[in-house]
Parts: sequence; structure tokens; C-alpha cells
Amino acid sequence: MTGFDYIENWVDELLINAGVSDEWAIYLRLLSLLIALSLISIIGFYITKKVVINYFYKLVRKSPLKWDDLLADKEVLNNFAHIVPAVFVRLLAPSIFNDFESVLPFIIKLTDVYLIIVAMTIIVALLKVAEYAFSSLEAFKDKPLTSYFQLIRIIFYITTAIFAFSILLGKSPIYFLSAFGAMTAILLLVFKDTILGFVASVQMSTNDMVRVGDWIEMPKFNADGDVIAINLNTVKVQNFDKTITTIPTYYFISDSFKNWRGMVHSGGRRIKRSLFVDTNSIRFVDHDTREALKKIHLITDFITARQEQIETFNINNKVDTSVLINGRRLTNIGVFRNYIELYLQSHPSIKKDMTIMVRQLASEDKGIPLEIYCFTDTTDWSDYERIQSDIFDHLFSAASYFDIGLFQQPNGKDIASAVRRFQTRMSES
Repeated sequence: MTGFDYIENWVDELLINAGVSDEWAIYLRLLSLLIALSLISIIGFYITKKVVINYFYKLVRKSPLKWDDLLADKEVLNNFAHIVPAVFVRLLAPSIFNDFESVLPFIIKLTDVYLIIVAMTIIVALLKVAEYAFSSLEAFKDKPLTSYFQLIRIIFYITTAIFAFSILLGKSPIYFLSAFGAMTAILLLVFKDTILGFVASVQMSTNDMVRVGDWIEMPKFNADGDVIAINLNTVKVQNFDKTITTIPTYYFISDSFKNWRGMVHSGGRRIKRSLFVDTNSIRFVDHDTREALKKIHLITDFITARQEQIETFNINNKVDTSVLINGRRLTNIGVFRNYIELYLQSHPSIKKDMTIMVRQLASEDKGIPLEIYCFTDTTDWSDYERIQSDIFDHLFSAASYFDIGLFQQPNGKDIASAVRRFQTRMSES
């Protein structure tokens, strides 16, 4: 006779001595043993969780290793405490339900399913720790690890469901796999976004298209900011106004977007902006104007060298220089364009190893665009805007020294001034 059989007989004797009939004694004994089993399971659960596991956490935190601290910080091992009640039930159920053989198989199945689910939660918790550990490494910080771990967790969820149903229904797991094969079309429809997201994540990672921390622009979704998370189904972008835009992952494969990572890594951010010159202010540079422009430090050498070339050409070709249009001449817009380029080359916040160019674009209804093309020596947004503003503040002010008029749409003041001039002329006539 086992110890548990002795307990059963002892309970039976107590119930019979208390005047309970043999028929009801069986049910009361079952109820008593279930209450005892519940108490033992609860006590075992709390001892395991509060004593054993906490003691293990203390040992882990004291160890010289760093990665195992995540087990304690994330409380991964708490799920192990759920195994203890299930083990008690699994071991004692055959004896407790000895007189209820029809119920025993169902209890065993439920216990086995519970153990499988607990095992799955432990594995998922360990995967989360692994994901956190890998994402903290420098080599994986910009990789879409979340997408891969989400897919692994989905596989574990499906596997757990298959094993659970196979135990409850008494069928082989292969039976359910074959059933899933017949439901492939439905599964593809249900998990369409997940499948597309996974394929997109793999392509994004393989081609290094997007990383966490990249600044991207996707006008279709009004996204303009930093990537803060790449998941299996979505990519989260924190816009510069601190709003969050969530974009389906597969759109990064099917649609176009701009990634500013190359600009950030280059260390320089491009300035590409135009000054619109009023065509009525463009003229040849005469002798007096040329001598006045020579006093501008940045272009003194340029004007001297260029004028020598012009005079040599005009003398060799016997050009009548008494008329400004004859031969070669400096123009105020040409001198201004060279001044801008020399100014950018001397500016301390412009990168000298990247393109510095001032070019004249095709004329428009707003005038002649002089496009400034260069790169700042910083990619910080606020510093970039400050440098760009300082440059154009200077150029707007400098234009008048070259008798250059910058175009702007007529405003109320311009119209009022024109009306006054017209009235003055009319009164004089």
C-alpha cells in the first residue's frame, strides 16, 4: 500500500465514522482530496515563486556576467512556478480520480495542455530577453530584430496550438498539419499582412534600406522624421512635430521614400536655394564701377586677373572699347556670382571637400535664378538652418553693392509708390 492509498483509506474511515454512507463517502473523499491538492499546489506555487526563484534572481544579479541580469530584470523565470501545480496534478490525479476513470483521461489531457502552454510562455519570455540583448549590441541596433522575433513567436504560438489540439482530440500533430495544408488559401488571406511584412523586413535588412534611427520622408503617409521601431507588420516614424506615423512594412518595398542616412553619414547637409535677380538691374561693369568693386576684399584678385584677360583679348582683337558692348566685358551679375562662390569657399561652416557651386539657371517670370549649391559642415537641423540663414542674410544685403536688384512680387507699398510717381508726372505735365 502506497502512502497515498493510506491517506485515501484514512479519509474514508473518517467519513464513515462520521456517519456518511459508502455511496456519498466516495464523492466527499474526492472533494476533500481536491481541496488538499489545491492547497498543496498553491503553497508549492508561492514557495517556488517567492523563495526559490527570487533566490535564483539574487544569485544571477551577483554573478560577474551581465547578460544573465536580464533574466532577473525581465522576471523570465516566474513562469516556472506554474509548472509546480501542474506536476502535482499530473502525479496525483490518477490516485485521486481512481474511482472516476471516465473523468481521469480528460484531467490528464487538460494538465498536459497546461504544461505545454506554460512551456510556450517560458520560451516566449526567453525570446524577449534574447531580443532585448541583441538589440542592445552595436552590431544589431539598426536591424529589424523585432520583425524576426515576432515571426518566431508566431511559429511557437501555432506549434503550441497544434500540440494542444492534438492532445485534446487524441489526434497526431501530423493530422493537423495536413489540415493546415488544406487551409493554405485561408491562411494566406488571414496572414497576408504578416507574410508581406516578413518578406519586406527581410528585403529591408538584406538591402540595408531602413534602420532604426534613420531619418526618412514618405509623403504618401505624411511621414517626415526618425524611425523608432521596425516590426513585422509596421514601421513607426516619429515626425519632427513629435507625432507618430505608423506605416505598413511592405510599403517600404512597394512605394518610394527618401532616406537621409547618407546625408547624416557624410557629415554635410546640402544647401540648394536660389536668389532671383531682376533682369532690369543687369548691366556691364564700367571703369568707375570696376574700381569700386575692387575695394571688396574677396573679389579684388578676381577682378584684377579677369580684367587683365579681358584687356589682352580686346587689344589682340583690336576691339573698340569706347562702346561697352564691344568685346569682352565684366557684368555685375557675373561678378556677383563669383563673389558668392568666393564667399562660400571662405565661410567657416561650409565643407570645402564637397561641392561648392553657384550657377545661373534658366530665366523665369520671377527673374534669373542664381542657385547656391553647397554643403554645411554639420547635419544638425538647427545649426543647418542658422548657417543657411546667415549666408542668405549676407547675400541679400550684398546684392546692392553690385547694383543687383533682387526680384519680389509687388506689394502694397510698391503699388502706392508707383501711383505717387504717376501722379507727380501728371501734375508736372
